[in-house]
Amino acid sequence: MSDQKSMRIILVHGSSHGAWCWYKVLAGLLSKGYSVKAIDLAASGTDSRKIPEDVSTFDDYNSPLMEFMSTIPDGEKIILVGHSFGGLNLAFAMDAFPEKIAAAVFLTAFLPDTTHQPSYFIDLQLQQLSNRKIELEINPVVVPGKSEPLITMCFDSKFLATYLYQNSSFEDLTLASLMMRPTSTFSEDLKKNSLFTKEGFGSVDKIYIICNEDALINKEYQQWMIQNNGTVKEIIEIEGADHMAMFSKPNELCQCLTSIVDKYYSI
Repeated sequence: MSDQKSMRIILVHGSSHGAWCWYKVLAGLLSKGYSVKAIDLAASGTDSRKIPEDVSTFDDYNSPLMEFMSTIPDGEKIILVGHSFGGLNLAFAMDAFPEKIAAAVFLTAFLPDTTHQPSYFIDLQLQQLSNRKIELEINPVVVPGKSEPLITMCFDSKFLATYLYQNSSFEDLTLASLMMRPTSTFSEDLKKNSLFTKEGFGSVDKIYIICNEDALINKEYQQWMIQNNGTVKEIIEIEGADHMAMFSKPNELCQCLTSIVDKYYSI
């Protein structure tokens, strides 16, 4: 295995999904000899924890990624890739471990900044969906010891087919329908978080991959987040990709990721 291929790529899924959603990209990168791992966040994929019984805060939800980051040896750098809501998971890891991340790749993902609360970008997106008359299945759940209920949500088959998987195969949509798990935006929790820092989150090189046929986080909102952030080093666009580029355009996504690894290994 060549040296650049030994740089680890860590894949972080979005809401309601799990490590399983990366299977095509994992196979594509592994077959080319790259070192790649997909993580299940808490109460996601095959992780046995549940929302809200075991996971009621964003820190709980993000603990598998943060625990993994803490195991990276000093002097080693990885490429972090976050999809959709996973962009926020990346941001917390970037803030805490900037020296361990060669580059952070946001795949049609929430991209925060250092001037707004982390919840700001979720709230804007939810407002946009409301304006477009797109309704999520949302349920408030009372959590013992907390004054605010936890807002949970799940994507049904029709929502998946219309807004996430419209360019993906029916087989992949069927897989997703079987694998969906309840999740939360953790908005109330994230409203209380400190701002991301310029020294941490702001110092890591950021690459944004635009999915130009995303019907959930539309291209205009992706572009607005890039412009608002102001520190994105590179922008790549995948033509014809829906929200789930790892299903609708896996080969193109693999090409994007290998080019990023090759570039950042040589820096």
